[in-house]
Amino acid sequence: MGMNETPSGERIQIGIFGKTNAGKSSLINAITGQDLAIVSQVKGTTTDPVKKAMELLPLGPVVLIDTPGLDDESTLGQKRMEKSIQMLRMSDVAIFVVDVSDRDWHLERELLQQAKEKNQAYLVVINKTDQLEGNSNAPEILNQREKELVDFLEISKDSICTVSARECKGIYELKEAITHLVPQEKEHPLVKDLLSPKDVVVLVVPIDSAAPKGRLILPQQQTIRDILEAGAIPAVTRETELLDTLRALRDKPRLVITDSQAFEQVAKQVPRDVPLTSFSILMARYKGDLSTQIEGAKAIEQLKDGDMVLISEGCTHHRQCGDIGTEKMPRWISEYTGKRLEYRFTSGGEFPQDLSPYAMVVHCGGCTLPVKEMRYRISHGSEQEVPITNYGVLIAYIHGILPRVVEPFEK
Repeated sequence: MGMNETPSGERIQIGIFGKTNAGKSSLINAITGQDLAIVSQVKGTTTDPVKKAMELLPLGPVVLIDTPGLDDESTLGQKRMEKSIQMLRMSDVAIFVVDVSDRDWHLERELLQQAKEKNQAYLVVINKTDQLEGNSNAPEILNQREKELVDFLEISKDSICTVSARECKGIYELKEAITHLVPQEKEHPLVKDLLSPKDVVVLVVPIDSAAPKGRLILPQQQTIRDILEAGAIPAVTRETELLDTLRALRDKPRLVITDSQAFEQVAKQVPRDVPLTSFSILMARYKGDLSTQIEGAKAIEQLKDGDMVLISEGCTHHRQCGDIGTEKMPRWISEYTGKRLEYRFTSGGEFPQDLSPYAMVVHCGGCTLPVKEMRYRISHGSEQEVPITNYGVLIAYIHGILPRVVEPFEK
């Protein structure tokens, strides 16, 4: 990601779904005006979801997701179908592409029904209208196809667009239709709603082997940006220079935000009357349901020998020695409980449909995940009655400082 690019998780997610060779990849190329997706007459060219970030005016930054064909009946095809369903979960807008010559829409109806149940915005795009060129009955054929789709899919005619992706016809109208589908959500700030102009916020950023060379990690970047938008003043330091930083300030800071891994050391240095929290807990509030994750942390008290704990991360970064997800969290949980526990790990888009094998789910802040996906994972745990919590929330609970670090949000 470039320094000036909107993070993928903050962009509007537009999923493109349909059968093999319905023209999904061609449609993405037409929308972007670039040859980004491989186009072939061979079925199944797109084998895994492919994402492309772009600016779609007047919406702004979006991610287009090209998904595998829905009609691959092989074992591998089933896995690809599962990937498509996963991408549907993440999509703010679902685009269902059908070939103008196709009359079987059972697979599309199945996936569309899931979108309806989740109140997701959607469009049905009749593609390859260029195949009707030279046919004097083309208008009647298109009208008939629209009527059949309206009846079979139980949708309104306003939900249908007709295009020729190959000839880029109807693409402007499709873009306009997409822009009218995305609701204007109420702004949910990361931290600026807690601040006033000129407030000083101290950010504690440990620099260790896991810290990326030459840059700050995404939650730190986003927090600094949010502080600046509030007209407040960010002061960044390491935990080793925190006391000197606090002494150098003329007044007490409005808030101290630390990496959760440094909670124990930082909590001892920050005066009790100075609000304290972490980047991970800010993310739990921003992208998820903080109260649910606070309750989820308490499940650590109920763990017993042989229980399985799922530790899940939204990104797929390279694991290093001392990795928080695969090494530190299991060690801290086992030391706190004194139990012989089993651990399973997932990353990226991977997240189990069936959570019943797990006594508890511990998730990262989800900075790279769309809000919709992070909230799905939390609600999925609640629906299956499996407690789910967040790295920062659980670390604070283990260190006995959870009430303190959620105080800034109580109002």
